[in-house]
Amino acid sequence: MEVRLPELGESIVEATLGKWLVKEGDRVEQDQPLVEVTTDKADAELPAPAAGVVEKILVAEGAVVRVGTVLARIAEAGARPAPEARAERARPAWWRRSSWPKEPWCAWGRCWRASPRRE
Repeated sequence: MEVRLPELGESIVEATLGKWLVKEGDRVEQDQPLVEVTTDKADAELPAPAAGVVEKILVAEGAVVRVGTVLARIAEAGARPAPEARAERARPAWWRRSSWPKEPWCAWGRCWRASPRRE
């Protein structure tokens, strides 16, 4: 779930992020304060829209952001990681293209190029 900067008033179009009250990996409950926000008219604390774990903080303290900007991501408690993260973690290091040899290589009487196609 994405945490976005909500509309804090009719004429407010941007705000400055104050101090983050949570860290990545922290468990949060619904409506728990996440970050302090300062505008030209008021100061406020943004609550968590749902319970879960703070997956990623996307905006640093002191940044000026517009209404609707994604500030952080909260994963549901017990949720599985994104499919691309699972796939990358499941493959061994030698599987990644950057680690494949640049020259053709031979083993057991067969030769391969740097691409997955065999010669």
